[in-house]
Amino acid sequence: MFQNSDRIFNVLFEAVSEGVIVVDKNQKIVATNKSSESMFGYTKEELLNADLNILIPKTYHANHGAHFDGFMKNKESRKMGRGRDLYGAHKDGSTFPVEAGLNPLEIGGESFIMTLIIDISIRKQQELELLELNNELERKVNERTTELSNTVEELKIVNVERDEEIKKRIDAQNKISNALKKEKELNELKTKFLSLVSHEFKTPLSGILTSSMLLSKYKLTEQQERRDKHIKTISDKVHYLNNILNDFLSIEKLETGKMNYKLTTFKLSKVVNEVVYNANMLLKDGQKINYPENIDDYSMHQDEKILELALSNLVHNAIKYSSENTIVDIMIKQDDTHTTFDIKDNGIGIPEKDQKSIFNRYFRAENALLEQGTGIGLNIVKSHLENLGGTISFKSEENKGSIFTIIIKNKAE
Repeated sequence: MFQNSDRIFNVLFEAVSEGVIVVDKNQKIVATNKSSESMFGYTKEELLNADLNILIPKTYHANHGAHFDGFMKNKESRKMGRGRDLYGAHKDGSTFPVEAGLNPLEIGGESFIMTLIIDISIRKQQELELLELNNELERKVNERTTELSNTVEELKIVNVERDEEIKKRIDAQNKISNALKKEKELNELKTKFLSLVSHEFKTPLSGILTSSMLLSKYKLTEQQERRDKHIKTISDKVHYLNNILNDFLSIEKLETGKMNYKLTTFKLSKVVNEVVYNANMLLKDGQKINYPENIDDYSMHQDEKILELALSNLVHNAIKYSSENTIVDIMIKQDDTHTTFDIKDNGIGIPEKDQKSIFNRYFRAENALLEQGTGIGLNIVKSHLENLGGTISFKSEENKGSIFTIIIKNKAE
């Protein structure tokens, strides 16, 4: 039946560039065109009535029959091998990739399948080359990414090292700057200290020398009063110098950490009585010390001598920097844990610009330079109090007076 229409099919087959293979229901090849013959390497005579399997690689023979029967049953035009790579078998035994479209035919009551076949070797080669190019590109991108990542990491390390180096240089510069600053301050302190010591020692020593010379002139019994006056002057000056030396020794002990505190339990009134008794001898004409009220029951467990030193320093300063006919108030309060001392005067006060430095060693306020003093008393007091868990602060107004406040634990730890 198919041969009777051979002329019609030949015209149709040769008009298309794809390979055309027509098989019957028994998978026998009944028609081909030149494109298919060239594609598979067979002549028309070799293909006609041959089994379709000669054009299919042997590895696919086992499953081909079931696929063919399935198509014959459904008879729908479709592409062959959906989702799979298809290959054709060349006469020389080689295989090549193909695309195939299946089309069912009914001629004279008989069923045929016309297959349109395209050799896609060039396309596959191009796809392979493209894939290789993509892989190569991806490899190069990965390499470059890795190189860039390594470079970034190296830069990070370099930056960290640079930052550390900069920090070290800044630290070194700061240390040098601070060292130079401290050296300058130390030199200034040394100069100030030498000047201070020279002045503070020279004045009392001159007084001692003068009194000693005058004593030798008063030999008569009726001149005893004059002798006593000069003996007192010598005694006072020696006592003053002794206090200065004790202050310098205290500084050395505080700086080297050799200060040992002797903690005892004592009545607060005992310390206050001693401070007031000694201070009364320094009072100027018309000056008065107001004794604190209701302190007989107050007790402390502290270093008694250090507390006496601190209170004496503040009371003596209040007397020294106040004029005649003024009052020095000593006020004391105690709770379960702390004791607060307020020493108030109506003296010259501390200039506002000097207040920030008042506890610095050797510092003296501008309006106090004409008075005798070393500028180390408050510094020593502050260091002792802090070592014993206490604090010292003040409020002051120039030409109106000052209030110094000590807060210290009732029981030292």
